[in-house]
Amino acid sequence: MTVNRLLKGFEVELFTGTASAEHVGIASVAADELSDFVKEPDQRNLEYITLPERKYEYLKNALLIPRKRLREWLKTKNLTILPGSTLSLGDSGIFLRSDPSNSYHSLIERQYGSNVVTTSVHINLGIDNLPLLFSALRLVRCEAAIFLALSASSPFLDGALTGNHSQRWIQFPLTPQEVPIFLDHSHYVVWVEEQLRQKNMWNERHLWTSVRPNGPSRPYKVDRLELRICDLVTDCDLLLAITALLELRVLSLVTNVNELDPLEVSSLTVSELAHLSKLNDISAAKLSLDAVLHHWKNGEKIYCREWIDQLISEVTPLAESQGMLPLLNPIKKVLLHGNQSMRWINACSHGESIDSVLKDSIQAIENEEKACNQSGSFLG
Repeated sequence: MTVNRLLKGFEVELFTGTASAEHVGIASVAADELSDFVKEPDQRNLEYITLPERKYEYLKNALLIPRKRLREWLKTKNLTILPGSTLSLGDSGIFLRSDPSNSYHSLIERQYGSNVVTTSVHINLGIDNLPLLFSALRLVRCEAAIFLALSASSPFLDGALTGNHSQRWIQFPLTPQEVPIFLDHSHYVVWVEEQLRQKNMWNERHLWTSVRPNGPSRPYKVDRLELRICDLVTDCDLLLAITALLELRVLSLVTNVNELDPLEVSSLTVSELAHLSKLNDISAAKLSLDAVLHHWKNGEKIYCREWIDQLISEVTPLAESQGMLPLLNPIKKVLLHGNQSMRWINACSHGESIDSVLKDSIQAIENEEKACNQSGSFLG
């Protein structure tokens, strides 16, 4: 089967701090001095956005090159890049404004406080065929919990274990509280307009959910799918593996809409699908790979690891035909050894302190970048 690969891009949020894993906010200064980066409302994290690419070998460089620039800049201030998606050792009782004059940031601080002070990776897939885009949105919405489970990296908050594998997703304020399964583009447009009228959303960007349409003029002009549920993934090979699995699921829709679009296949109503997906996301946030989820086809229970194994089996023929099968190998390692949160929790259960495991992870991120530099992986 011949299908064209999709354009792919990332929005990457990062925490900055000391080598001992203490958060230090420098977003406003960094955004002024580094053209690749933009401010988040809180000083302690910042964001960069990659240009869309089809080839995975270019995507890795797109992810690493801005990180390399940031690291070199941070070194001049005796700071570094921190792992994790929550204020692991930080003070979640305060909000450190990056731009006190920004009225949108004022709304966020007043409405949500430090619950929004998290980091994540948003994965964007370019889909300019509207029926395919909304089919893909439905499928990915119903399987989003799987991607959270693979990426979970936030078991800590304020120097303590929270009991959750993705504390970020547990605390992050989903807005609006109830988001339907969109039947088509018209349904999405009408719904967004109504949310804006009722002031459930402040603007067209204020749709904070696991997956959403994205594009140059939302809600009217949308041309990509944005998966927002993933925690920060600092291992670029794993992030590319997660992206490859996501892309393969969407590419499978091209010739299998009648088998993969939940609207066509599921025995559940659209309201039941929306509720099931939300519950699955919460379950994955709590236990990630060990979670018991419910399949969108029939609502039956399925273990998260089992579901991921099934998906890999389903996409393997397409992955082989596209030369993408080796990209999925890091997922198999996660299934065997656990995601970032599970490895951290395991280390703490064997007596390591939270600051110790975070320090080790800070060093691991630096080592990955050095290895890529020495191997010539950087293109620029």
